[in-house]
Amino acid sequence: MKVLIVNKFLYPNGGSETYIFEIGKQLCKMGHQVQYFGMEHEGRIVGNAAESYTSGMDFHTGKLQKLFYPFRIIYSREARQRIRRVLDDFMPDVVHLNNFNFQLTPSIIYEVRKFEREIKRPVKIIFTAHDYQLVCPNHLMMLPGSGELCDRCLGGHPGNCTKHSCIHGSKVKSILGSAEGKLYQLLHTYRQIDRIICPSNFMKEKLDTSMDLAGRTIALHNFVESAAGRETQKEDYVLYFGRFCQEKGTGTLLEVCRSLPEIPFVFAGSGPMEAEVEKVSNIENRGFLKGKALEDTVRKARFFVFPSEWYENCPFAVMEAQAYGTPVIASDLGGTPELIRDGETGELFTGGNGQQLREKIQALWQDRDRLQKYTENCRNAVFDSVEEYCRKLVDIYGESV
Repeated sequence: MKVLIVNKFLYPNGGSETYIFEIGKQLCKMGHQVQYFGMEHEGRIVGNAAESYTSGMDFHTGKLQKLFYPFRIIYSREARQRIRRVLDDFMPDVVHLNNFNFQLTPSIIYEVRKFEREIKRPVKIIFTAHDYQLVCPNHLMMLPGSGELCDRCLGGHPGNCTKHSCIHGSKVKSILGSAEGKLYQLLHTYRQIDRIICPSNFMKEKLDTSMDLAGRTIALHNFVESAAGRETQKEDYVLYFGRFCQEKGTGTLLEVCRSLPEIPFVFAGSGPMEAEVEKVSNIENRGFLKGKALEDTVRKARFFVFPSEWYENCPFAVMEAQAYGTPVIASDLGGTPELIRDGETGELFTGGNGQQLREKIQALWQDRDRLQKYTENCRNAVFDSVEEYCRKLVDIYGESV
């Protein structure tokens, strides 16, 4: 099977890029042919044989670029032309879309369908939703500034994005986001996607509020590699790793840390609230870690706190911690509760409720028997490996259209 994986970034940039690189490698191991399409970038690490990519989208300089900015983020002729070169050269059976809005635009969907008609054989279009972009123009389902969770655009009302200046607090950008959402809603463009993979049941529920998406969605949790058999001696600290910012619940967690001076915390990450993290005396900030340094830090923690205050989809961090034998105390928002067996591999608290979080951290820290039980359960936690995930993916690819 020939699979063309589409994503705006083709270099390591975030979770969606980790996803496309890993599934691409695994699909190749399984005997499938894989190529990639997206934007050209000096850091690009994957590509296609036709060497066809769109140009970078930097509209911060140049009057001409700024003039055409509104048109290019809604509909890109360049993206249609460049992907067609790849389609003609590679002749894929499946086009697997990932993050494509704004930089690549839904225009590429039309070109895939045109290509399909001309070659007179089916080409499957699959989309993995990494965020809520198709039903929420700012993709977070959260109002900027206030941190208020929001579902006003769900059900086909993208104009609310403009009303609340939801994209970077900018009225102009929010108008463009609303316009893009409304245009493709009126055109029913997303009905041309055969299957939409939602990494959580929560996301599936939100995407199903769109008439163009309902009936095409399937929930499939992300993959994580098993770490069974690699037990690590625990050390006395509670861990937080990730971005230091308000939507991740950093502010709430810092208040809890200050109120529990007897408990040592380790933070690993970076972000706009880093200066505030540094001020708390019982927090050791190890900075941004990756690879073995991060894995060792997660493995040795008594437990991991995931206090996110927005609708997380299927956070890798929560799965990774448990796979490494580290229990998790997490907020009950979004798709996170689907990843934790409450009272077995960790515990849930009401998102944003600092008092409840404080009580849970303090109680679990003091109850070593319960903590040991959670740790043992985590070491036996079952998540799909990338191989198991890709087997399911190939089944989806092969479904009749």
